[in-house]
Amino acid sequence: MKSMGRQDEMKAWFSSLKPVQPVEMVGLWRGAGIPSDHPLDGVLENLGWFGKRFHADMRADALLFQWRADRLVAIDPGFFPIGLAIKAAPFGRTMVARSWFSYLQKALRARGTTASLALQTSGDGVTAAMRYDRQPIVDYFRRMNGQELAGMMCITGDARRYFFKLRRIDAAAATAGSSGGGRPSRGRAAKTI
Repeated sequence: MKSMGRQDEMKAWFSSLKPVQPVEMVGLWRGAGIPSDHPLDGVLENLGWFGKRFHADMRADALLFQWRADRLVAIDPGFFPIGLAIKAAPFGRTMVARSWFSYLQKALRARGTTASLALQTSGDGVTAAMRYDRQPIVDYFRRMNGQELAGMMCITGDARRYFFKLRRIDAAAATAGSSGGGRPSRGRAAKTI
């Protein structure tokens, strides 16, 4: 019997998780990709992706990046057409892309929130979802455990899904270590620019 592809396995796994309510997501979340044979696997991490922030008014900073050890920058996803980002994914995993992006972050920062959070139907149920303002993208969320959520990014017209996980963190302690691991360190509070 032919085994399912990684994408099909991940979709089935995601559907098996419990739904989450939008109000449960308010706060700052650290993100990490989950390999799923999607073209964007590894790209966000290479560029310094930090995670997402959800506000009490159900608006969101869809893409937060680590700008400095004590600074987060919310990037406006509307600057990058998603189709072009997928085509450029191999370049997005290079050191050159990482270097360029570190210089561009401040110029690409969002001037406000860039997505909205609401309940939405996903597969066999209703769960929290984040709809991007200027991209044909919806991220669906489900609960992995008491500390972590799974995310599934869906692009209109593309059957492939990008999977990631989010772990809630204390905003006052959201600083990246000076090492390349990007792990939270203690002592200084992160600021968003």
